[in-house]
Amino acid sequence: MPTPPQRQDPPTNGSALHRSRTVRWLLWAAGSISLALGLIGVVVPGLPTTPFVLLAAACYAKASPRLHGWLLRHRFLGPMVRDWEAHRSLTRRTKTIAILSMVVMVGLSAWGLRHQPWALGALLAAGLVGAFVVVRIPTRERHTYEP
Repeated sequence: MPTPPQRQDPPTNGSALHRSRTVRWLLWAAGSISLALGLIGVVVPGLPTTPFVLLAAACYAKASPRLHGWLLRHRFLGPMVRDWEAHRSLTRRTKTIAILSMVVMVGLSAWGLRHQPWALGALLAAGLVGAFVVVRIPTRERHTYEP
């Protein structure tokens, strides 16, 4: 007796699943770790939430349409993922908040590491890289979430 074909929802952002089962598994694992780090970042100061959630969404888009769809429909995480996938840009307000929060957190951490020059240098370098990445993302004027 033939088995009925399994239903597989297509990826919601137009990207196709990766052909390799191994790569899909690795993407699923990377997405799950990234999502966990993003959720931890909600309560741990200095650990970013948004980049990890967006990375998880990108991994799930190629590995698991079900999990990607779940992220898109999530009450709290969905708007940021939908906004990024629709516009591939940040609002000026979002960029300002991101950079100001980085300056505050790096500043507080730098004060705590002021007697450890190597750690202080690494922290400041990481802060500059983070700020550079945020500045390089295209800017749009209005904040709009896609339904």
